[in-house]
Amino acid sequence: MPVLNNAVDSSSPTFKENESAAREQVARLESALGEAIEGGGERYRKRHHERGKLMVRERIELLIDRDSAYLELGGVVAHGTGFETGGGYVFGIGLVEGVECIVAGNDPTVRGGSFNEFTLGKSLRAQDVALENRLPLINLVESGGADLPNQHKIFVPGGKWFRNLTQMSKAGVPTISLVFGNSTAGGAYVPGMSDYAVMVQDRAKVFLAGPPLVKMATGEESTDEELGGAVMHSRVSGLSDYLAIDEYDCLRIGRQIVEHLDYRKFGPGPIQDSRDPLFDPNNILGLIPANVKQPMDMYAVLAHTVDGSEFDEYKAEYGTSLICGWATIHGYRVGIVANQRGVIFSDEAKKATEFISLCNRYDQPLVFFHNVTGYMVGKDYEQGGIIKDGA
Repeated sequence: MPVLNNAVDSSSPTFKENESAAREQVARLESALGEAIEGGGERYRKRHHERGKLMVRERIELLIDRDSAYLELGGVVAHGTGFETGGGYVFGIGLVEGVECIVAGNDPTVRGGSFNEFTLGKSLRAQDVALENRLPLINLVESGGADLPNQHKIFVPGGKWFRNLTQMSKAGVPTISLVFGNSTAGGAYVPGMSDYAVMVQDRAKVFLAGPPLVKMATGEESTDEELGGAVMHSRVSGLSDYLAIDEYDCLRIGRQIVEHLDYRKFGPGPIQDSRDPLFDPNNILGLIPANVKQPMDMYAVLAHTVDGSEFDEYKAEYGTSLICGWATIHGYRVGIVANQRGVIFSDEAKKATEFISLCNRYDQPLVFFHNVTGYMVGKDYEQGGIIKDGA
């Protein structure tokens, strides 16, 4: 496969200016991620630990395979909105018993793990990724249900959450709920609609209505344990498939479930061993212009990204403001679509359509390198049919 020889001068003033601006943005991102990790703050984290409970990221770390990576997604959701950064929900891809899974969980230190519009959007995205890639979905549940002051924003779209669970079940994508605390009202249907449910003794509480509401509605006196305790659901209602003695046992059982699934990842595997690019990927920071209105050399970006800096370009002489071609990333064959200039013309739209169709025919994943303002406008382009080409 042809090799991209796009070395950069890391000592040039332009490179250093670009790198400095990029590092400022990286620092802002890391600061926002730090806010998400803080959750509800020191006070609520301390109280959570004093109750003998693990934080959501601690649970995830113990669930996934030792010394394996966890690719967290959507880490800065809700940043700058007035809601807690991260949306009180964590999700990402991790290895459990050697199986790639979507591992997601509520952060109970953030408003009791309740759902607001950002929590919902993030959790729906987790389901989309799981279903599209046929990855088992493991939910670490501890939630007070809807964030009541904002429930009007999630009441209708929240139904998608349960629809998605049924679609995953129909598609044969496993769903597992590990319940560490409250899972009330609509949240009770999370373990109820999952393929597997594990509940922690004396901690998990799953019911449609708690004791105060039951008494108000019916006059019946009851306790949390009678209404929705882990023991009751394991021995009486049958909602729970496994009764865990503590959080560690719950995580152990979760791993055990994944092991006996004998699940295999969907789609083609790697075609070769992973190789580093010929050029240092860290130098990408210096390739991105400090002024976002300036174009960047996407060939150079690709040379610093793909395995061995090898790239087999498709229609190199046609529609040149859009780069299409094949490469490998971590040993996986992928199709690449990258904007070389800021706008898309009709030729580029046709080229992309043909290339994407080829990749879809052979189940090749697509990686997009975006740097585009949209389609070209003007009389000549409209009369040339750019609307139809773009569609």
